[in-house]
Formats: sequence, structure tokens, C-alpha cells
Amino acid sequence: MGFFTRKRSAESAKERLQLVLVHDRTDLTPAQLESLKDDLLKAISNYIDIDPDAVRIGLERDGRSQRLVADIPLRSMSRNRAG
Repeated sequence: MGFFTRKRSAESAKERLQLVLVHDRTDLTPAQLESLKDDLLKAISNYIDIDPDAVRIGLERDGRSQRLVADIPLRSMSRNRAG
């Protein structure tokens, strides 16, 4: 049981560090970044089933520009919603 707790704790710490790094490279506050992440997850989950605990959001540099990159694992592609 301790192994899984440490693994989740390490993943959580890594995610917090990534958010701090994104904050350092943008004008967004950590609260704004967390709100952005929550909004993205809500919007995407309206269409597909995702695993919100495994989501990773980061910032990548591409030359002079920056990209917000989201790794959002899908739970199932068989779920269809009327839209």
C-alpha cells in the first residue's frame, strides 16, 4: 500500500512542479492555471471519458513560441454522447 501512496504523491508533486514552471514562463497565476486545467477537463469530458487523475499539463518551447501541452488519457472510446 505504501508503494502506491508514494507513487501518487510523487506524481502529484511532479504535476505541481510542472504548474509552477508554467507559471514562471507565463503571466498566469497558479490558481489561473489550475482553473484552466479544470475547465479543459470539464469541456473534454463532455465528449469523451477521460482519466482526470492521470492528466498532465505542461509548457513546451518551440523556437520563440511556447505551447501548452496536455496529456489526457482516455478511459474508453466506445462512449457516445448525443450532442
